[in-house]
Order: sequence, then structure tokens, then C-alpha cells
Amino acid sequence: MTIGIAVTGIGLVTPGGTGTEPTWDAVCAGRATARTDPVLAEAGAPVRLACRVPPQERVRGRLWRFDPATRFLLTAAREALASARLDPARWDAGRVAVVVGTAAGGISTLEAQHRKLLASGPGALSPLTLPAFLPNMAAGQLALELGATGPSLQTSTACASGATAIITAALLLRAGACDIAVAGGTDAMVTPLCASAFAKMGALSRREGDPGSASRPFDRDRDGFVLGEGCGVLVLERTVHAAARTVRPLALLAGYGATGDAHHPTAPHPEGAGLRAATREALALAGHSPGEVDHINAHGTSTALNDAVEATAIRELYGSGNRPSVTSAKGVLGHTMGAAGAIEAALTVLSIARSTAPPTANFTAPDATTAGIDLVRTAARPQRIGLALSHSLGFGGHNTVLAFTAA
Repeated sequence: MTIGIAVTGIGLVTPGGTGTEPTWDAVCAGRATARTDPVLAEAGAPVRLACRVPPQERVRGRLWRFDPATRFLLTAAREALASARLDPARWDAGRVAVVVGTAAGGISTLEAQHRKLLASGPGALSPLTLPAFLPNMAAGQLALELGATGPSLQTSTACASGATAIITAALLLRAGACDIAVAGGTDAMVTPLCASAFAKMGALSRREGDPGSASRPFDRDRDGFVLGEGCGVLVLERTVHAAARTVRPLALLAGYGATGDAHHPTAPHPEGAGLRAATREALALAGHSPGEVDHINAHGTSTALNDAVEATAIRELYGSGNRPSVTSAKGVLGHTMGAAGAIEAALTVLSIARSTAPPTANFTAPDATTAGIDLVRTAARPQRIGLALSHSLGFGGHNTVLAFTAA
């Protein structure tokens, strides 16, 4: 018997705003969030553009004790559980899993404490340093916050980490290891070290004179991504479990695929072979063909290589027939690293639930490598979406594809 997996809740903390509605509004409006970042500027980083999460009005409880990535996660998870109508005080805690993806863990804390060590010696370090920066601790702190005693896992596949967490949660649900999974991705990599390292690689946009147009997925004039931060959380349940609670799913996670390129440490396979294989895997599990795909939320980083390879894979998979609409949220939100796959999965679910394909901000003209795909431009497009895919690619050759269908 096939086990259905329902998406019953969403929580978002992004540069577009704290919460699902502010983020969705920003993405649908194509309202870019890139700015000159004062922290990066003060540190003398070679590129000072970033997409920051807006300051929160107040810090609840003991959130100040945690790395920003964990704070984002706890905030997004609260919203996701509220939207799913779940109360941790009333569930079977042993049947709840927590799965969180991250590319860099508590890198903000690690950098800050290392600066203290160099400046003032070991005595200056906070006793909370290790619990704040260890990569597994975001999942651990969320499980503690929720009282969830089922599997608690952290995944790391670079920029695909959030999507990998969702796949891992689905596997736990299908294996019967849990009835509910709180899954997503979080990262806070807008730091001097990360920005300088990405700049040294030539991965970042240097359009500092016009920050709002710096992130340009698939556009002819793209010159790199803008570093972002944030978190996305999905509540996944067995469909029978959601039905017993009389909760209508926002969408169904019908399929997923994961492959490795085995090609290069950072560059994607030039023909997009791994992405195409992951797509076929996801569609096969979902019981659909490429011709049935209505919409794709692309990885779309705004880098020359990624966009060209992803566009090539899309053209070869769908040909000139029924072409799905394509969008990338990174023109608005920047590249939120390990959070991107979960944030974009949430946006894909919202596209289905609200019959809307958001635009690709700052896309004005294709070049020879990105032509031939149906990019949504200028404004959000009303569209009935029955089957949508979310692409995520990561350093190390990771490819993940999530297939969502209407509930």
C-alpha cells in the first residue's frame, strides 16, 4: 500500500519577512531584498551585498542564546505548527520526527567566538559556544523545544540541505518511524568569512552600485548570486493521520529524487545529467510523466554555470511540447544556502495552493544558454497547478527534486 504524505503546515523566516505571508507577498511582487550589508562592509569583505532577514520585533523566550540559524528555525517551526493546527502538548511525542538541513550550522557563532579567542584569549569564550555552532544542534534544539522524542536528524548537502531534509522526513514517514515530521532547512551564512570565501571563488554578484538588481536568475547579465539567510519548515504527515485530525493538506509530497554528479567539487555536470536523473526519479515515484508537470521552482542561483545547466536540463526534459512555467525566488531572497531547498519547497506548495506562479525578479532577457524555457517574468501569473517540482543543487554534485501535487 502506498503511504501518502501530506504537507499540512508551512513556516518561513526569510529576507522577505518573518512569516509565510510577508515572504509570499515579497516573492509575488518581485521585490528584491539585496542591500549593502553594514556587517560585511565593516569587516572589509570584498563583496558587501547580502539579503538579510529583517530584525525581529522581539526575541521570544531564550532565543538570544542560540545562533541565528537556530533562532530562525524555532520561529519558522512555531508558525508551521500553528498552520498545521498541531499542539505539541497534545501529540504522541514518540511519533514525531525532526529533520533539519543546514550547510554551515552555527557559523555566525563560530566566527564571532573565534574572533573573541584571537582578541582576548580562551577566557572570553561563551560556555554556549559548542551548543550554538555544532551542526546537529539546530535539530536538537527544535526537538527540545517541541518535546519531540522521535528521530532527530540533521542533513547537510550544501545548498540542497533543506530539500534533503524533506526527503529524509518522507522516508521516515514511509518506513513507519513516525506519523508527523517537522522538516526544513536553515542557515545564517551572511558572515565575513562566508562572504569573503564565496567572493574569492567568483560566485557572488559584484553589482554593488545597484543592489536591488544584483540577483538575476537566468538573465543575460547575471554575474553571480547574492548571499542570503533564512529558514523554511514544512510539517509532513501521513495522509491518514492528517485525515484523522480533519486537516486539509496544502499539497501532497508525491515524489522525490536525489542523485550525485560525481563530476566536480563545485561545478554542476555540464549537461545536467544528475538533475535530469533526479527529476525522472521523482516523477516515477509520483506516477507522472514530464509532460504532466505544470510548474518548476528552479534552483536558479544567478550564476552563469548553474543557470545554464539547469535551463539545459529543463529544455531536454520537456522539449517544445507542454512547457512548464519556471521561476526562481532567488531574485528576491538571494541564495539562502542550506535553507533554500526548504524555502523553495514551501513556495512551490503555496503556488499549488494559491494557483499562482511567482515571477523571476530582475529577469529581463535570456541569453543563448537560458533561452527556450517558460520563465515567469514581470508579474505573478495566475495558473492552475496540479503538479509542481522544486529543484535544489549543491556543491559536491548534490541534486534533489521534490514533486508536489494538489491535495
